[in-house]
Amino acid sequence: MRTETELLADVPEGLFIGGRWETTDATFGVLDPSTGAVLKTVADATPEDGIRALDAAVAAQAEWAATPPRKRGEILRRAFDLVQERADDIALLMTLEMGKPLAEARGEVAYGGEFLRWFSEEAVRIHGRYGINPEGTGRTIVSQRPVGPCYLITPWNFPLAMATRKIAPALAAGCTVVIKPAELTPLTTMYIAKLLQEAGLPDGVLNVVTTTSSGAVSEPIIADPRLRKLSFTGSTPVGVKLLKQAADNVLRTSMELGGNAPFLVFEDADLDKAVDGAMLAKFRNIGQACTAGNRFLVHESVAEEFARRITERVESLRIGRGTEDGVTVGPLINEAAIDKVGSLIRDALDRGATLHTGGDRVEGPGTFFEPTVLSGIRPGSEILRQEIFGPVISITTFTDEADAVRQANDTEYGLVSYVFTEDFARGQRLIESLETGMMGLNIGVVSNASAPFGGVKQSGIGREGGFEGINEYLETKYTMTPNPFA
Repeated sequence: MRTETELLADVPEGLFIGGRWETTDATFGVLDPSTGAVLKTVADATPEDGIRALDAAVAAQAEWAATPPRKRGEILRRAFDLVQERADDIALLMTLEMGKPLAEARGEVAYGGEFLRWFSEEAVRIHGRYGINPEGTGRTIVSQRPVGPCYLITPWNFPLAMATRKIAPALAAGCTVVIKPAELTPLTTMYIAKLLQEAGLPDGVLNVVTTTSSGAVSEPIIADPRLRKLSFTGSTPVGVKLLKQAADNVLRTSMELGGNAPFLVFEDADLDKAVDGAMLAKFRNIGQACTAGNRFLVHESVAEEFARRITERVESLRIGRGTEDGVTVGPLINEAAIDKVGSLIRDALDRGATLHTGGDRVEGPGTFFEPTVLSGIRPGSEILRQEIFGPVISITTFTDEADAVRQANDTEYGLVSYVFTEDFARGQRLIESLETGMMGLNIGVVSNASAPFGGVKQSGIGREGGFEGINEYLETKYTMTPNPFA
């Protein structure tokens, strides 16, 4: 693994437009959340820069769409191979700009890289159909074609996976791309763009715009009639705003929005499995994940024992800079995250919750927060309504299956749920009764490149990954021809 200085020197600092890295007069610093120090200064795009990036994507669209699927797939496969070769560098880069421990960052390299491999294989499986119409008077041809230029907006919490999960299916389908990474963690996306260029991606097919003025840069791109697709991962309020903007041009949209995941532990659950699953569902990425367990609903007969066991495990976690050996909990992304988590905990305690461990920020440099366990959460507590996005387990109880389902579904969100029970029939019932787009049954991690990721209700529209993922970037065209034998 290279040193931090060597690695950062190899990361581009400009905008990537039409195959060229361009510097700008305005710049901003990308911070290390574990120290507050500036890691690297990068270009700060203007709305005009955003339109130039769209110009480049539009100019490259026809040729890229006409590129044989096999060639598109081979470019993505070469990019996957490069990600594996540079795995240590990419993991370190994510740890530096986002804060997650190196072991988790390496896991994200494996997960995020897999989207490049998966969609390299899906590129050659875009298909249609041919058949006789029921009346026998003609022939039906159904074909699929690229949607067209896409604008992709990614969040800060999974800098590699959120980029590849959108870029890979778009490129596989034959679409060109403008991507705007989050200003808090743009370096990984810039590095991946460099690898894709090295893999042979033609100029203009992928364009990267970094900015501190997200709304100002995004609005004219979304309003441009040449744009045909918008994909966003982030908060529900921002997603709703973008959907309203996208409606003016009737854009195809994919929205992966907020979550409020229920984690159900039934009286017959294997508590060892449940605690292991809870640690994964909650503390992966320091709790800063839309799939994180948010409300731990535990049967009243095992709630006390579950709280005891989970507290014991949480107190064994080690807080520190993600580059240090043995660290399992890194910093939250910024001060705003610290404030939000602290506020949710104080509200719960004021309403009568019990604090088992943690509950406050860690003094010193960086934005570290103690891993926390709360139980006895009272109805009406904000921690039951809001996405925590931090290392906090909040436990409440239920009486029976109907009560568990009622509490689990009592939210406007519906991204993922987790269920721990040894009753197979109950597990099957909950697949149908829980209002979420995904579910983990006796498992604490559901994300996989081969599976359709997405939610229902206010958690989003569309799916990313799986066989379904490439369809988000394809339009279906139907052609009727006369009966050739008439």
